[in-house]
Amino acid sequence: MEGENSGLFSGIRNGGYIVEIRHPDDRDQTVKSRNPIRALAGQTMVYGLGTVVPRTLNYLLLTFFYTRVFQQGEYGVVTELYAYAAFLLVLLTYGMETALFRFAESEEDGGKVYGTALGSLVITSGIFIAAVLVFSRPLAGVIRYSSNVEYIVYFALIIGIDAFTSIPFAWLRQQNRAFRFALLKIINVTVNILFNLFFLYLCPRIMEGDPDSFIRWIYNPEIGVGYAFISNLIATSVTLILLLPELRGAGISIDWPLLRRMLNYAFPLLVVGLAGMVNEVSDKILLKYLWPDPETALQQVGVYGASYRLAVLMTIFTQMFRYAAEPFFFSHARKEEAGRIYSDVLKYFVICGLVIFLVVMLYMDLVRLFLGKEFREGLHVVPIILLANLLLGVVYNLSIWYKLKNLTRFGAVIGIAGALVTLVLNVILIPAIGYLGCAWAHLACYVVMVLISYFWGQKYMPVRYEIRTLTAYFMLALSLYFASVFFAITHFWTRTAVHTLLLAAFCLVVYFAEQPKVKKSFPR
Repeated sequence: MEGENSGLFSGIRNGGYIVEIRHPDDRDQTVKSRNPIRALAGQTMVYGLGTVVPRTLNYLLLTFFYTRVFQQGEYGVVTELYAYAAFLLVLLTYGMETALFRFAESEEDGGKVYGTALGSLVITSGIFIAAVLVFSRPLAGVIRYSSNVEYIVYFALIIGIDAFTSIPFAWLRQQNRAFRFALLKIINVTVNILFNLFFLYLCPRIMEGDPDSFIRWIYNPEIGVGYAFISNLIATSVTLILLLPELRGAGISIDWPLLRRMLNYAFPLLVVGLAGMVNEVSDKILLKYLWPDPETALQQVGVYGASYRLAVLMTIFTQMFRYAAEPFFFSHARKEEAGRIYSDVLKYFVICGLVIFLVVMLYMDLVRLFLGKEFREGLHVVPIILLANLLLGVVYNLSIWYKLKNLTRFGAVIGIAGALVTLVLNVILIPAIGYLGCAWAHLACYVVMVLISYFWGQKYMPVRYEIRTLTAYFMLALSLYFASVFFAITHFWTRTAVHTLLLAAFCLVVYFAEQPKVKKSFPR
């Protein structure tokens, strides 16, 4: 599992709402360009290739693999436990990565900031691991895994190590050591995938051909889904070992007055991050407990979790954008045309997001192949999840006002409002319509957050966003999608050709509508 560093969870941990203060070199590259939108696009690609793409390959490949080697209920176990892990990882890092960025820039001795953050995480991660190991059996009973206490042990180690190593990874970013950062992430993804293939594909086939093979000494078929977690733990441990050079040179020591200031800074971000995790993963946890039939609850979780992952293209786009956007927004904050730039960024973000929405939905015949056949019954939630994740990206854009105005407490309020919508609607809808209710709650949450962010932001930092244009593009994309559904074409190649024309129609409309504005606003 990854924090900033490893496995499946990089980028999701903070719910996408935490302010990250980047290295000054990042901002310099943005300022140099005469065309700020092109600069942002370039930075988005750089961050995407270096951080998000390896994670997404891991995400897609393992989804493809797991939905073919696991049954629905087994994959439900994977989905649910990683949902718990994502929430706990936010709690255990408690905004300290962002505090490291902030104080390493403002303090004279950046190394002291690093050592303080690292020391703090050593203590809290160690306490967490020890506490979970001691109480693993009652904890397993609480979440209905009494017969698999070992799962709790695996995740205690994974989450604790991940939380701790998030600080040296943040330090690599702060020091602008992007190559080593990306290399370690790629190694982690590779190790995780290889061990999954080894335990869940190669070993069973060797045992089938030769039951007395030496493999029996390292492979036990009864562990089953547990090998997914063991592979993750191995990858996380390898990452920790590879980070030893950064840990040896840290000089771990806590400056207590500095730590108090860092914690005061990080606390509102922790609240925002926890609220974000409620929005992102609570549905996968609640579904098991609120679905009326306990016997099929994990199957529901498995189908929903698999379908949810087909929205990964939108997820990767919004995460790539988030990595690049915050330093970009801060670097343009004092410019006279800042409001126009922010408006244009939101518009082009929405355009790109709608293209992704149409690509996934118009070519669902191909996209659905990422899932095993028994998991495809949940495909009807994919458009809802895609739109929800697109609106999450809109929230990233609109949140700039409280970050620039140092009003992060408003971000916490917005996040909590979204979390309440998520929880209330899940409680109401899951018993009635199952995981479809989870999807609608997810979308409703971000609709509410977008509306609050927009109207509140206009009060404190007015920006003339092109609301009519954005609404028109949304309506056009949705109309094209519904047309493809209503006028269903049975022949595959004819359907593909027509859907390609629909996608091209959207792109052409946007091109001819935006080309004059682009030439006027951003001359080469």
